[in-house]
Amino acid sequence: MKRIAVFTSGGDAPGMNACIRAVVRGAVYHGLEVFGIRRGYSGMINGDIFQMSSHSVSNIVQRGGTVLKSARSKEFMTPEGRAKAYEQLQKFGIEGLVAIGGNGTFTGATIFYDEYGIPTVGAPGTIDNDLYGTDHTIGFDTAVNTALEAIDKIRDTADSHDRIFFIEVMGRDSGYIAIQSGIAGGAELVMVPEVLTPISEVVETLKSGWSRQKSSSIVVIAEGEEEGNATEISEKIRAQVSSDIDMRVTTLGHIQRGGIPTAYDRILASRLGLGALEGLMNGEKNVMAGVVNNELVYTPFRDTIRLPKPISEDLLRMVKILSV
Repeated sequence: MKRIAVFTSGGDAPGMNACIRAVVRGAVYHGLEVFGIRRGYSGMINGDIFQMSSHSVSNIVQRGGTVLKSARSKEFMTPEGRAKAYEQLQKFGIEGLVAIGGNGTFTGATIFYDEYGIPTVGAPGTIDNDLYGTDHTIGFDTAVNTALEAIDKIRDTADSHDRIFFIEVMGRDSGYIAIQSGIAGGAELVMVPEVLTPISEVVETLKSGWSRQKSSSIVVIAEGEEEGNATEISEKIRAQVSSDIDMRVTTLGHIQRGGIPTAYDRILASRLGLGALEGLMNGEKNVMAGVVNNELVYTPFRDTIRLPKPISEDLLRMVKILSV
């Protein structure tokens, strides 16, 4: 293999730039020509491809977002779009890809290989930490710390005014950000998609706190919670408690995707970027590079996409015990 390309796709995540840097500098170290593809599969279709060098990735390790930009491409979901993408890769003589992204990115890469035989090795770039085959994904640690900083600040005002705050964090299908930021932030309750938490249980927990003279509470809710979003849950609870209880809702939203990546995310992203590149060089294809128990592993895309990644029972138990 002489020429490879790297791209980012789907939602951005802090640490993606560190991963790009590792791929590019690793390729240069190993004597490969390396190209960048802007805006993911959309840029692949449009030929937005350029050669990169070690200098191309100078001074980006500390930056959030992605210098290669990211996009979701509906056109790539069509056979015609993938045919255009293949033609562009052929023009540049690109023989393999490193894809930094999540489930959608890896699904596209799998179909692309089945049709055209272009091997891809992925690096898990998503703040949700919902990919099977790695303990942590790129951007997750930074997102948790961003959420935690907000929770700490909200705790101050909740305590000052004797309020209940319902704080919604990202996690459409995964409660990892909610559970870890909730534990670190001392939340009274955490609601995640993986575990059904009836409204009656939330009310009981809050009332138990009030009986112990607890004047303020924090409830952290993952956006994919089955009982609804933070606003809907607060309204359901309001209907079952005294109207004198002061409640507020805060949705953290996209601030969790941005910001300077933590040291942990920079190191993880660098390790996964180099691991993805060297895996590609060694004949790996249609796999995601991950770190499990501090060991670099490769997991087939089909397993990464299909298999669930459950939240540790220990973490769920910890929330219950520590909220007493």
